[in-house]
Amino acid sequence: MDDDTLRTIGELARLTGLSVKTIRFWSDAGVVPPTDRTPAGYRRYGPDALARLDLVRTLRDLGVDLATIQRVLAREVTVAEVAAAHAEALDVQIRTLRLRRSVLRAVARRGATPEEMELMHKLAKLTDQERRRLINDFIDEAFEGLDVGPEFVAKMRAAMPELPDDPTPEQTDAWVELAELVQDPAFRAGVRKAAAYQAGDRALGAKEDVAANQALVDLVVSRAGAALAAGISPSAAVAGPVLDELAGAFAAFFERPDGPEFRAWLLERMENGNDPRYERYWQLIGQINGWPAQPALGPAFGWLTDALRAG
Repeated sequence: MDDDTLRTIGELARLTGLSVKTIRFWSDAGVVPPTDRTPAGYRRYGPDALARLDLVRTLRDLGVDLATIQRVLAREVTVAEVAAAHAEALDVQIRTLRLRRSVLRAVARRGATPEEMELMHKLAKLTDQERRRLINDFIDEAFEGLDVGPEFVAKMRAAMPELPDDPTPEQTDAWVELAELVQDPAFRAGVRKAAAYQAGDRALGAKEDVAANQALVDLVVSRAGAALAAGISPSAAVAGPVLDELAGAFAAFFERPDGPEFRAWLLERMENGNDPRYERYWQLIGQINGWPAQPALGPAFGWLTDALRAG
């Protein structure tokens, strides 16, 4: 090769804008080896050095390590294969950074303590599989051995929290609250007690009419909700007709005669089932998954519970 076609490190540095130190480091690493040396030992580089330096710089800017670059230059792997692998790795890093950003924003908004921040980060970085396992463990403990109906359990298992790759601080907050809720022994015990009532109803041959059940819920929200909005006290005499209508509807649903005994039984069910945390569970699932917000049922059922207690 003619000496005129060979360049020094300094010349390559001027042509590429790279520092002499960087070119020397890459040269020592073997990704841009010198073509020759002068009698004094100075490196000289051939015509392909510029193209190799451009490729190495591009791959380094994209985060590819020198060992992998050496394999690309040796044609052991293709640029396409390297790009695909690094794109996948970057996807993971981006998801991690987005999650960290969401946690930090949630911490800043709620003014969390260091302990709360640590817990939030721990729960937020769980994988989809780990989040599902946490919810399924709760469902298993709450309903194991109780015949509450396959459709009900299937509905519970189908409603899994799907935290997006780039969650909002509100979604992160909701997931942390949900994770804490389903691990609360008191909440689990309450859900299991309510499930036992439901299993008992099935054993007694209670109707399993989804439409009729929804109609009953809608009636409570409509009538008790209207009484609540009107400022009618559950213990007031004017609340009596509303209570009679709703108690009669429940009696018809359970195919039992209305009366003091039935209302005492219904009150016990209401007191156990009107824990606001049950509804909160579904609100949190919906918030995490981006579902449309549903009207709150708790206030209307709370009014009915108080009316039964007062009656």
